Amino acid sequence: MSPLPPQLISPLDNRYYKAVAPIGEHLSEAALNRARVRVEIEWLIYLTDAGMFGAAALDDYQKARLRAVVDEFDQRAIDALAEIEARTRHDVKAVEYYVRDQLRALGLEGVEELTHFGCTSEDINNTSYALTIRDAVEQVWLPAARDLVAQIADLASAQRAQPMLSLTHGQPATPTTLGKELAVVAHRLGRVLRRVESQEYLGKWAGATGNFAAHLVANPEFDWEQAADDFTASLGLIWNPLTTQIESHDWQAELYSDIAHFNRVLHNFCTDVWQYIQRGIFKQIPQPGATGSSTMPHKINPIRFENAESNLELSCAVLDSLAATLVTSRMQRDLTDSSSQRNIGVGFGHSLLAIDNVRRGLGELAVNPEVLDRELDGNWEVLAEAIQTVIRAEIVAGRSQIEDPYAVLKELTRGHAVGRDELIEFVDGLDIGDDAKARLRDLTPGGYTGRSEQLVERL
Repeated sequence: MSPLPPQLISPLDNRYYKAVAPIGEHLSEAALNRARVRVEIEWLIYLTDAGMFGAAALDDYQKARLRAVVDEFDQRAIDALAEIEARTRHDVKAVEYYVRDQLRALGLEGVEELTHFGCTSEDINNTSYALTIRDAVEQVWLPAARDLVAQIADLASAQRAQPMLSLTHGQPATPTTLGKELAVVAHRLGRVLRRVESQEYLGKWAGATGNFAAHLVANPEFDWEQAADDFTASLGLIWNPLTTQIESHDWQAELYSDIAHFNRVLHNFCTDVWQYIQRGIFKQIPQPGATGSSTMPHKINPIRFENAESNLELSCAVLDSLAATLVTSRMQRDLTDSSSQRNIGVGFGHSLLAIDNVRRGLGELAVNPEVLDRELDGNWEVLAEAIQTVIRAEIVAGRSQIEDPYAVLKELTRGHAVGRDELIEFVDGLDIGDDAKARLRDLTPGGYTGRSEQLVERL
């Protein structure tokens, strides 16, 4: 058998690439290197602006030319960095040498030694990761997640008055509306999104073990702590003043826990929608040219939701591992975070793919009110709760002498179906007031949804 030509391993990079490509703009190796180059260049500009060691500040044109190195970062830059790293066998050192090469090409050799000044690799890495993760969340993941929540909320609003039989423990229970149950999901997901939106992105900028030791020896009069605060703020980050060699990654653990929480709520939604489809509450709209089964032509499989389930589980597996691993580092530094963080994009990619699948899946569904009505009409016994509750109110009001109304309704309804006529006959024979009887006679499963419709407005 002839070997295949070189292949990518992750399905995110081939089969599913179209759905997750925007994440690669921020959470790929190339995106990380571009961010590293940016941080190195911005730090050099900051130091020259401060006149460090008598260095002349760069003029606007020189700054623009340097920043263009980041803006024009392309495949040639990626290849050039790879060649340098092949020699250095150190990714951040390769970035430093690459920036030095750019300075020489621009005739800025005089400030070359300010490249990477006072930095350890982790200063560059932690801020670069913070920038790429922040941009991935704010520019890609959050917009996709918000669109999904809005789609579910719109469907909830449209179906807010559609009665539906509830199932608790898989058994018929007090009716609700389809819209209210969808609103529960939108509300849950929305709460998680608000936490993600308020996420802090921290940056460490303090040298080899986080103490500004070399900085102070080189320039003891300079306020390096203020410089670190100002510089990280200029990147749009919050300075973390107390670190070891690494930024402690606690903010990352918090973020990944929230994304995983979102995933799990969405996973619960997928399994419920799958069962709604199975019950016939949702009809799947046939898609032209699509095949449900290779041998059973009648089938339309709920593949969007099944695919989403799998990808949400994979995303959680990666994000949970990151959240657990990144908060631990031996003494002042070990490299366990280095390999781990290279998989951040994998965790976000599978979540983004799942969101895309759910959005597409919801767009291929239609509500089937006939099934909803049939389920309700076949389960009049769910009104037992209402009847026994009214009896209890009548007892308190002194209009009934019935003993243990719960037991009375349990005897009537538990374990078998009860029809409308049977319930009306039962109500007519109750020792309760006429007004209470009239309310119960008018009650139907479809009308026994309480404030479901109004609760949707809480969204």
